[in-house]
Amino acid sequence: MIVRCLVCVVLAAASAFMARPAASDAMTCVLDRPVMFAELDWDSNRLHTALARYIMEMGYGCETDAIPGSTIPLLTGLARGDVDVMMEIWKDNVTAAWNKAEAAGKVVSLGTNFPDAVQGWWVPRYLVEGDEARGIEAAAPGLRHVRDLVRFKHLFRDPEEPAKGRFYNCILGWNCEVVNTNKLKAYGLDRHFTNFRPGTGAALAAAIASSYARAKPFVAYYWGPTWVLGRFDLVMLDEPPYDKAVFEALASGADTTRATAYPLVEVVVGVNARFRDAAKGLAGFLTRYRTTSALISAALAYMNDREGATIRDAALHFLKTRPEVWTAWVPPSIAARVTATLD
Repeated sequence: MIVRCLVCVVLAAASAFMARPAASDAMTCVLDRPVMFAELDWDSNRLHTALARYIMEMGYGCETDAIPGSTIPLLTGLARGDVDVMMEIWKDNVTAAWNKAEAAGKVVSLGTNFPDAVQGWWVPRYLVEGDEARGIEAAAPGLRHVRDLVRFKHLFRDPEEPAKGRFYNCILGWNCEVVNTNKLKAYGLDRHFTNFRPGTGAALAAAIASSYARAKPFVAYYWGPTWVLGRFDLVMLDEPPYDKAVFEALASGADTTRATAYPLVEVVVGVNARFRDAAKGLAGFLTRYRTTSALISAALAYMNDREGATIRDAALHFLKTRPEVWTAWVPPSIAARVTATLD
């Protein structure tokens, strides 16, 4: 559990996230302490946090810091006031905890960060449409729906069970792995495909990257925003439209005879209510903060494609190349201050 003494240790030990320009000395942050961010343990949140921290530091003259951790402990910290800002709250995944804190008036949603977090089963576009530039002909031009996979299972041959295709499932131990396993049953694909469960996210990404580089067929679960969806041209296979009751029964294992697509998830920016009231200008910036899954996937792909690149590099590249996006989040004077640091 996050406690204030931990925050004090982090603040005392951590160095400044980024040095502010000399001009920032004339700026006065509305807060007389650092703005504390939740450093959740996945890349898209880390990128959003880096973007927001840079703009607050360079544009508003504020100091910032971050506490690393996972969702529930940091959401507890947000409600307590140990954390000011969480850039990615997947409310569908933390419904009970979020609703309790919101009903108590301890946390506030400032609106949608991105409205289109996706999950699904993907195949490479060259498999369905071909790729003239790479000299690849479409091997499965009729592949559109998950149920079409049976007709093309020979293309996805599992080296360990050649009579079956291989489906790359979600990471072992994640809830999506259970959902996908039940989907295989519901679609009748468990008789035709092996259920290959990678042990880590890196292993799943590596399998996709290796197959794509060799122009080989593959079918895999993946989600976004991620560098994988930003880097590779993939097609998500159709499923029956999302149905909440059907999906919940499938996910729980109560009914594995019917399946439905994953829901499109809206991800919001959440803040501590006292922070919102004390820092209305900063809250206004976060209220206007808007991205899309595709934008962030592309930014993460930029980082992944460059050896040694960091989240900070990806954030700076985004700020330099996407001014039409981020300048809409802040007043012109703030945008001018940030832009001056990018030169």
